[in-house]
Amino acid sequence: MLAGLIFLNPMQRWVNFSSGKKESANLKVITFNVKAGLVGASEIEKFLNNANADVVMLQEAGKNVSVKDTEVINKNGILKIFSKHKIIDSKELIKSDYENNNAYASQADIEIRGKIYRFINIYLEPFKFEKGMIKIDGVKEEDERKLKNIVKRLIPVFKKHQDQVRVVKDGIENSPYPVIVMGDLNSVPNSYEYYHLSEGLEDAFLKAGKGSATSFHDYKFPIRIDYIFTSKSIQPITYKVDRTIKLSDHYPVVGTFSISNE
Repeated sequence: MLAGLIFLNPMQRWVNFSSGKKESANLKVITFNVKAGLVGASEIEKFLNNANADVVMLQEAGKNVSVKDTEVINKNGILKIFSKHKIIDSKELIKSDYENNNAYASQADIEIRGKIYRFINIYLEPFKFEKGMIKIDGVKEEDERKLKNIVKRLIPVFKKHQDQVRVVKDGIENSPYPVIVMGDLNSVPNSYEYYHLSEGLEDAFLKAGKGSATSFHDYKFPIRIDYIFTSKSIQPITYKVDRTIKLSDHYPVVGTFSISNE
């Protein structure tokens, strides 16, 4: 029983079966790493337009994907924020210099039915693993070499993530408005990145998700690296990883919420 209690919450970050919510949703958001629309920009646009979300956040956005009838924040070409509501202010939190830092984060303060919310879009430094680098072949010497190379790649990126997370945390903690944080953390749910960025916020999947939260499907084993975190005043109603949309190496994550404008 003790072991079950210890491992229950970490497991729920991967697979969860929450009960249905009685409240009605009045906010819909999408986060999606679209891989620059290389698989099919027009099909991605069709999906996003049909979804009719209030706010859409893209990572690795590229130039070819847009959402009709929205305001857009596109300060770096990697992150885009589309909003059907008025964008009051915006700011770039992390900007890549391509040598020491390949992460991005931006924020937009958006007025929705008379109340302002801060939306933060994140793309943390990728580890840039190729499939062959992590495939274990059963040859001892070769597998040991691969494991050593993986560790060599992990350590410097983890160190960069610590600095990147700290900057985003400042944006969250200094916000005068309720916060919704979305994006590609390039980190799993039991990581430093997850614990620190979700601290004080709700993981929408834990509150409203059903089934698996796996969002990255380029490898043969399940990985969750895309997230939606919210202030506790924002009530998650549904959380869905849409696995019917195979237009990137990520699946889109769609969340609906109940927000109060009192």
